[in-house]
Amino acid sequence: MDMAWLTTLQNSQWQGRGELWLDPEGNEAQHYDCSLVIEKDNIQYSWQWEGKTQQGRYLFDNTLNKKSASWSDSWHQPEPVDCKSVVDTGCLFSLFNAYKVPSNPDWGWRSQLSQRPSQELILQMTNITPWGEEGRAVRMVFNRI
Repeated sequence: MDMAWLTTLQNSQWQGRGELWLDPEGNEAQHYDCSLVIEKDNIQYSWQWEGKTQQGRYLFDNTLNKKSASWSDSWHQPEPVDCKSVVDTGCLFSLFNAYKVPSNPDWGWRSQLSQRPSQELILQMTNITPWGEEGRAVRMVFNRI
């Protein structure tokens, strides 16, 4: 996982708007305010849901022999989970983790951070069924402050 961008964007703060899709068809988004802070080895984000602030974090370990990341979110995933890096995506980072669903094979969750030519940051999260169908779950669009 090439993390040179993390050094470039270190100590930056971002604000924006987010979308959360909860309907099964993925056609109706709930909108909210969100923010993002990029630090030396982690990215922290916050977002509003039903009047409560939710917090999320990606923690990167890029030591010589261990290149990994973990993710947590107070609403989505309160306990940190280990994530695998997905390479050659064009994103700043793309991470994948599998999670258990009772009486079903594991489902997947992909998180990606991208930067548009306009310099906006886009944090997207996608839910992936065991049969490979992808459903949008979260998109946050940030501008640097």
